[in-house]
Amino acid sequence: MSVSEAHPAPAVALLARPGAARERLREALAHADVQLVLEDDPNGLEPQALQAAHPQFVVIALEAAIEDALERLEPLLSAPDLTLVFDEAELAARRDGWEAQRWGRHLAAKLHGHQQVLPPGAEEEPSLQLEPGHPAPAPAPREEALQPHLDQAASWADEVPSDGLYSPPAQLREPIALEQALSALQPVLPELPEAPPLPVPPEVTPALPVAPPISFDHTAWSLVEDTSGDHASADGSRDTAAEQASPAFDTDHLSLVDLDAAAPVGARAASLLVLAGIGGPDALRRLLGALPATLSVPVLVHMRLDGGRYGNLVKQMARVSPLPVQLAEAGQRAVPGEVHVLADDIGVHVASDGLHFRTDADGIAIAALPAEHTALVLLSGADLGHVGPALDLAAAGAWVAGQVGEGCYDPAAATAVVAAGGVPGEPQALAQAIAARWGGEDDNGEAP
Repeated sequence: MSVSEAHPAPAVALLARPGAARERLREALAHADVQLVLEDDPNGLEPQALQAAHPQFVVIALEAAIEDALERLEPLLSAPDLTLVFDEAELAARRDGWEAQRWGRHLAAKLHGHQQVLPPGAEEEPSLQLEPGHPAPAPAPREEALQPHLDQAASWADEVPSDGLYSPPAQLREPIALEQALSALQPVLPELPEAPPLPVPPEVTPALPVAPPISFDHTAWSLVEDTSGDHASADGSRDTAAEQASPAFDTDHLSLVDLDAAAPVGARAASLLVLAGIGGPDALRRLLGALPATLSVPVLVHMRLDGGRYGNLVKQMARVSPLPVQLAEAGQRAVPGEVHVLADDIGVHVASDGLHFRTDADGIAIAALPAEHTALVLLSGADLGHVGPALDLAAAGAWVAGQVGEGCYDPAAATAVVAAGGVPGEPQALAQAIAARWGGEDDNGEAP
């Protein structure tokens, strides 16, 4: 059996409108050593034709003109055995030279399931993936190999010169412990004779005063309550005194207690922040699709797009996410149980009622989030500049995780946080861990 038969080339379908973007993607697939089983415009493609091609991967050039076609093909594109690779048509059309070659190597690595993204002839990058298990112990030295050296040392011991000018003093003794030396310096006190025990006086019980006998006048007893005369006036006086002593209860100024005001500010500002980049749409799609619909915190997504088409990203993720997906806007509040896609110029600040979005040229500030109530996930292509703030947030108590596995073909930032102690896992596994942490609300309305 040949190597090509043991590892057949993956079957790929290319869906793009005619134009420069389609030409660039076809060239990249031609150099990726794959089987191009279908190439067509999604606007005129029938679902039966895509199903008959039996592709393993579908490369899609995203643009506004094919959104309706993608909704029509959604039942086939959502198949679990099909992997989708998205690329912006505008970016693919103007990608050229070194940038096009670099993107082609990343595309080939994703289609073939390996980590080799360097150009031919370059040294392989050292693998930083963590592996389970203890490291292999060092081999034990063999005594038969050491015995000749021990014999030789013993034969030379008598010939080793010694210092004849030094002679130990006669009063030199073996060293003793510090406690023994301190106890030897303490003076010895003469023992005093024991004093005779003092006599114990007998217990004397004090005499208690005798209470005078209580006499009852049983002639005044009656089975029927007499409400006339002095008894009525006495009862009336007692009732009047009781009414005067009882406090007045004012019901005109009652109000409901704000239960959220009793919760700490950090708990109300809890959030899940997801950072991604190259290769991020597929990983983000798997992460959001596995989150529960009862998530009790807002999900903030920041994935840098060169074209800035965050509206298209919102539509893509809304098809697979059980949570509502919307584009974050300045002045809005992060709503628990919803996904907010952050543009490059949108940041957040912590308020008394949670997180609010605001315009910020620097984008999302990780250090501004409350550490003990924040979860941070770095997916494929996350910016290396976020590694330092993420580790600082983890040191302050945040839950930080990174994507690992074959689907992460730009793992630099995710691997860095995992190597520093972050939680590793595939996007679906990380979603399960987040669901166990924030899958629902407890009796107090706070995240568990």
